[in-house]
Amino acid sequence: MEPVARTAVIGIGNEFRRDDGVGWAVVASLKDRAARRPLPSGTVLAPSDGDPGRLIGLWENAALAVVVDACFPPSAQPGRTHRWSGTPGGSLHAAGPGRHSTHGLGLAEALQLGDVLGRSPLRLVVYAVEGADRSLGTGLTPAVARAVPGLVRRIEADIRGHCALAAHGPQDEDE
Repeated sequence: MEPVARTAVIGIGNEFRRDDGVGWAVVASLKDRAARRPLPSGTVLAPSDGDPGRLIGLWENAALAVVVDACFPPSAQPGRTHRWSGTPGGSLHAAGPGRHSTHGLGLAEALQLGDVLGRSPLRLVVYAVEGADRSLGTGLTPAVARAVPGLVRRIEADIRGHCALAAHGPQDEDE
């Protein structure tokens, strides 16, 4: 099925596991910001628990999917953000036994399944935010909370840039 001109921003996580809720916090901030400064038509903002079937349903037929999730590497610098961009089937690989995800199956597995089923977005951008605390409770740690406004601006720029490129198409070299 051909992707339609829509964008899906998906915040993965659990708002009741402290920094693991950063994806949800980013989606909530984008919704607040969009109320004042509307995003392009066809933009969907959705929190997700990371279940592969639900992720595929959210990004299916999207021209652009932006996914935000927390990560907890051994030497974390809370609030540090990593960006990966590419097409599905690219270099994002499933984590091994020492995985640092709080999800049983992760984003990489959902992407692989989406590719096999032909239900992947045309373009994918993933933001991983290093967290410090994934214990039970609500609220982000201060360092992760400080990262949210900048990340919201970066995602909005990704969306607007993608929409502008799609509207103008590739430029002819003779122009």
